[in-house]
Amino acid sequence: MMTLKLRKLFKSFRADESGAVTVDWVVLTAAIVGLGMVVMKTVGGGIEGLGQDIVTNLEGRAAGYENQTAAQP
Repeated sequence: MMTLKLRKLFKSFRADESGAVTVDWVVLTAAIVGLGMVVMKTVGGGIEGLGQDIVTNLEGRAAGYENQTAAQP
């Protein structure tokens, strides 16, 4: 009698796929996060260098409209 219940429980557990979708989404999300980390590690140095170039350029400029030169047509 007990083995019949266990066999029925095992068959229903094996047929149930509700958790499989969750596992798929976890794996997919982990892959996307990992890919994002690889991309940021790859281009991170270039972004920092570009940011520093922008800061250096802006620090060398005077603030205000009166210090701007008019665009030549």
